[in-house]
Amino acid sequence: MSTSVTEVDGGKTIEVHLTGKLSGADYEHFVPLTEHRIEQYGKIRLLVVFSDFHGWDAEALWDDIKFDVKHFNDIERLAVVGDSRWEKGMSVFCRPFTTAKIKYFDTSHLADARAWVNEN
Repeated sequence: MSTSVTEVDGGKTIEVHLTGKLSGADYEHFVPLTEHRIEQYGKIRLLVVFSDFHGWDAEALWDDIKFDVKHFNDIERLAVVGDSRWEKGMSVFCRPFTTAKIKYFDTSHLADARAWVNEN
């Protein structure tokens, strides 16, 4: 798995790029940073970019569920960017696990996703 995390707007927005299969180790990098920014801002925004994504291993899936439950109200906007129906379906699947506004963007519209996730 390749995961890169970039902070935008002083960390109020976190951009995550996911490639391959997500593991528990990926959450060890992402979760502390995200929780620190939630403590700092109260609510944050996430832009998640999927590229050649193959899902989660069991540990990562469990970590994802725990994160979603714990931070149900802490995500203000979630932009999901990808190039497949499966990834588009993720934006619908996420809805019961967060109060965030969620929107899917095709990979060719990454700039639109960045603009949307950061608009006031």
